[in-house]
Amino acid sequence: MARRRWLPALRSLTTTRRATEEKTITWTGGYTSTTYAGTSNIWSTEGRADGWDIGRVVTEGYERVVWVYKAIDTMGKHASRLPLEIGVGLTENGEFEEVIEDHPLLRVLNGRANPVETGPQFRKRLSAQILLSKRGAFVEVTRSNRGTITRLDLLPPDRVIPVPDPHGEYVAHFEFTTMHGEVRELDPERVRWIRDPHPTDPFSGVTPLEAAGISVELDHLSRLYNVSFIKNDARPGGIVAVDTSSLNEREMDRLESRFLPGSEFAGHVSVIGSGDMKYVDLAARPREMAYEHAATNAKIEILGAFGVPESVTGNASGRTFDNAEQEEYGFWIHTELPHLELISNAFASDLGGLDRAIRFDTSTVEALELPRRKRRTEAREEWNAGLISADEYRRRAGLPAFDNPHTRALWISPQKAPVPARPEDAAALGIQGAAGPGAPGGQLPPVPPPGADPNAPIPEADTVGGDAAAVVAQARTEGGQPAGPGAAAAAVADARTTKETGGPGAAAAAVTAAREEDEETGPGEAAEAVAEARGLQVKALPAGTSDTFEVTDNDFDQAQQAVSTALAPIFDREEGVIIARLRSPKTRKGTPFWKDDGPTDTRGGTGTLDTDRIVGTDRWLEEIDATLARVLAGVARTAAHRTAAAFGASEPPARASGPTAAAVLDAVAAAEEVARGFLASLAMLLDQAQAVTTDVDDLVALVRSTFTDLGAQAAANIAEATAVATVNGATEATAAAIGPGIVRTWTTRRDDHVRAVHAAVEGVTLPVGQPYDVDGFPMRFPGDQLAPIHLTVNCRCRLRYTTEGDTP
Repeated sequence: MARRRWLPALRSLTTTRRATEEKTITWTGGYTSTTYAGTSNIWSTEGRADGWDIGRVVTEGYERVVWVYKAIDTMGKHASRLPLEIGVGLTENGEFEEVIEDHPLLRVLNGRANPVETGPQFRKRLSAQILLSKRGAFVEVTRSNRGTITRLDLLPPDRVIPVPDPHGEYVAHFEFTTMHGEVRELDPERVRWIRDPHPTDPFSGVTPLEAAGISVELDHLSRLYNVSFIKNDARPGGIVAVDTSSLNEREMDRLESRFLPGSEFAGHVSVIGSGDMKYVDLAARPREMAYEHAATNAKIEILGAFGVPESVTGNASGRTFDNAEQEEYGFWIHTELPHLELISNAFASDLGGLDRAIRFDTSTVEALELPRRKRRTEAREEWNAGLISADEYRRRAGLPAFDNPHTRALWISPQKAPVPARPEDAAALGIQGAAGPGAPGGQLPPVPPPGADPNAPIPEADTVGGDAAAVVAQARTEGGQPAGPGAAAAAVADARTTKETGGPGAAAAAVTAAREEDEETGPGEAAEAVAEARGLQVKALPAGTSDTFEVTDNDFDQAQQAVSTALAPIFDREEGVIIARLRSPKTRKGTPFWKDDGPTDTRGGTGTLDTDRIVGTDRWLEEIDATLARVLAGVARTAAHRTAAAFGASEPPARASGPTAAAVLDAVAAAEEVARGFLASLAMLLDQAQAVTTDVDDLVALVRSTFTDLGAQAAANIAEATAVATVNGATEATAAAIGPGIVRTWTTRRDDHVRAVHAAVEGVTLPVGQPYDVDGFPMRFPGDQLAPIHLTVNCRCRLRYTTEGDTP
């Protein structure tokens, strides 16, 4: 038989000689510091970083092993994406009390670090060097003649040597070898040495690759084995053994060619029809499977050393949403935030003040909201169970508290019965002689006014309108100030006063005169004007009206004045804050509104102003809501007390508190929509103005004129609408709680301004609680904010309440 060329696997089956397969894998050695040179420095510690080959680490680890690259890239991209910020002081929510927006250090870290690198590029390279270099990263700081930082350069860590100081300081200087072999001595003041510190060697850092070195090698060799197998072995996935005694040479060549030798046909099985055959499966042998498990374990160990879960790198398969969310949160808390602090804290000495701090702005990181969301969820559950008040929940959620009797009280489930938090809240909640927290015998403990001596006796309130008087007294002495205008009036005065030493004007003189009035002589004209402005005074009805009650123009005017007085300082502050934001360097940077300081100033640009951030709609709406809720709660209490007194009740019924509070919230929601529309119009005008001007003074003038015209009209609309809705809503809720037997009649002003659909229900009398049909819409009372706006805006109608026996 002629000699033939056989596939190695087939030849071993047709001969009696047993073939032995031999393979050799050369171990190239790791790059851990266990083989350091053993040199020592002046501090008698080993030079652990001296034997670290950064070039080999980058070539064999970062550039060749996918999990090393992905872990370092994941950590570095956050250091690159998030900007740094500098500020002074911290609030309860962890925010800076004051943010320094224009600082030389921010210009290089967030802007351009050096002529060839932007700030984000510099930060990403810096992050990677900290993770790869056992010696750490070295940043050279360049300053101008005036000491201002002008650039940052990242030095190659393998060409920088910290030289110990034999006289007590850790580092005498740094020796930097340039690409041309020149050695430069750098003063320690010019170098920021950033490293994850070693526990025993101050001249060495710690890198995750040191602990994961063997796993990195194992991952690489496992993949290399598979590649070598495909390239070199080229054995088929299965072998078919045949009897060759009956085959000639031509048939043998044809049979061998059918098995398609070569790596591109690995795993392929051919079928031929020739005599008896035997099949041997060579796929998925235990040896190949062992390398698959080795690669998987290497991945787990590498990512574990870096502290980067696989789900964070982009592969969240096999995990629930909650597990992936927890992994990302753990990555930020235990890995990324400490890494970012290591970078930011290295530049703390360049801030120019001990009270200043620098950090990465992580406010846009959604994963860090997880604990705050959990706290809000727990707070909602406690509020639903009646364990905390609405104000307590809002504080935990980072929102301003309304601070009125209904939001301060605990609402006990399942009936949602209120438990007042203060003695003066009992009347507003419709509770007479109710026991509060810590009050023995069912009596609420007296609360001294703010700033008063806690040991001094507290005088009892007047028997007539005592609860309301206590509320007014508390409002007058709020913040430890003497009796005078309420918080809203004081805010207006503060906003309009330009000098603290300025003398009181005519209004202040009137208030002073009202304060000095003798209580026995009764209030004078100035005191009555102040009481009307507050909208909280409870007035006794004339004799002979015990079975009839009607809201008067004076009720609406007092409520409208109270709302207007409260809104004035808010709109004044809005205008001032928006103008300040327009003039802020941070707002104008990168836009045509930035005025260059010279030819080298590159902080201008072609971008547009962020009008949403400048206007800050959400922040102002929260303040308007909180303020109006307090003011309208007082207006509602006044209307409820007057209605109850008109029908012979000393206090409004407890069941009237819920509908009354609902009427207040409806009015606040309507006011919010009006304010939102005004702020949206302002933002739109600012957007349009950017197309025709690049002078920020033009935008400032636009803001001022908008507040003068549209702002004043919006405030007037809010005051009128909320006053009508709150007074009528509180009166309706109280009358409905006192009934049955009470009816009410729709009454208009009977002039040319009354809309036709309201005139159609003039004189219609219905029982309390039954809505009126106005133009096809059910309205509970005039100004009902649940009705369409065309039926409520500028409405001046009212209801006249009477008992059924006295119905005209």
